Amino acid sequence: MSTQSQLRVGMVGYAFMGAAHSQAWRTVNRVFDLPLHARMTAVCGRDEANVAAAAARLGWEQHTTDWRSLVSRDDIDLIDICTPGDSHAEIAIAALAAGKHVLCEKPLANTIDEARQMAAAAERGAAAGVRSMCGFNYRRVPAVALMRRMVADGRIGDIRHIRAAYLQDWITDPQFPLVWRLQKDKAGSGALGDIGAHIIDLTQFVTGQRITGVTALTETFVKERPLPQASSGLSAAAGDGNGTVATGLVTVDDAALFLARLDGGAIATYEATRFATGRKNGLRVEINGSLGSIAFDFERMNELEFYDAAEPSTEQGFTTILVTEPDHPYLSAWWPPGHGIGYEHSFTHQARDLIEAIATGADPAPSFTDALQVQLVLDAVLRSAGSGSGWTDVEPILAEVAA
Repeated sequence: MSTQSQLRVGMVGYAFMGAAHSQAWRTVNRVFDLPLHARMTAVCGRDEANVAAAAARLGWEQHTTDWRSLVSRDDIDLIDICTPGDSHAEIAIAALAAGKHVLCEKPLANTIDEARQMAAAAERGAAAGVRSMCGFNYRRVPAVALMRRMVADGRIGDIRHIRAAYLQDWITDPQFPLVWRLQKDKAGSGALGDIGAHIIDLTQFVTGQRITGVTALTETFVKERPLPQASSGLSAAAGDGNGTVATGLVTVDDAALFLARLDGGAIATYEATRFATGRKNGLRVEINGSLGSIAFDFERMNELEFYDAAEPSTEQGFTTILVTEPDHPYLSAWWPPGHGIGYEHSFTHQARDLIEAIATGADPAPSFTDALQVQLVLDAVLRSAGSGSGWTDVEPILAEVAA
């Protein structure tokens, strides 16, 4: 598939996630010694002028407005999907059928039916040597990878409690416009799928346990918002000439909270909200075990908090581990100890792991089936919150999908 040890990438979408992924593709081979060289061949977007500008700004060789033509090109090896969730399934399934490797942003899809179809397509692709991965980038933060290693090594013993929260405040202003992330037909869900999916995946990744059941509630605090000027065709004042502002309904959740049980015996609490005033990207996970506790806070992303209950009582207390040593995950490629890294590095590590998997014929993680399991948890949360009936089991991954 590849020419001259290249991995020729075609990316669909060029906004926030597209910029983050572009940074990763530009950087990964300059930092890591890899068996394939990522080549930024083409980027795709709907608007000709905007995608041309994005290609020049982000470092892509070519641009197009037709994702179908991108998928069919012989000079593309991998399709990177950075679009809203309503297009993930169609693009990914077509790309896999065309023999292209696929990286798809999270959440995998907008519905469990779409996610199941994508997982099935990924299984068929894997049988033919085509690889696929879902982009849960927080797995690739070195402190999170170290957290997983320490938990797996038994440093906190049997896991009892998990607490996870992802707090943002970017839509607290009721005049913030009705962007696509606030529309169910495009985004699937609101804070739950956008940021709640991250903490679901992160906690399952770190603990090695899967959520089996939930009881949940969701809330939409601002139920109607001004339409974006670009799509409404209104004046700069976003009005109709009579002082009336055109608005539309918010059809997703602003906040989601749920309790959960996991298959290894742990119990958990989860909170995802875009209405935590003052919190910009406050992701925190704490795990309490029989021998200690460990916690990660993204606002201090190069650190872990670790409590070792085996220490003498006179010396007990949470210790801060500075995760910058060369023998910490990923960090041998970066800076001398004590020099922190940032958010963008998680995407570079994601690209590195995917390239390694493709080059060696390994199955990258998280797979589409892993991402389907997260989607099943999201579905259980929405069903529990919608019915108000309390405990709701997470549906199993169907055997025919995983086979």
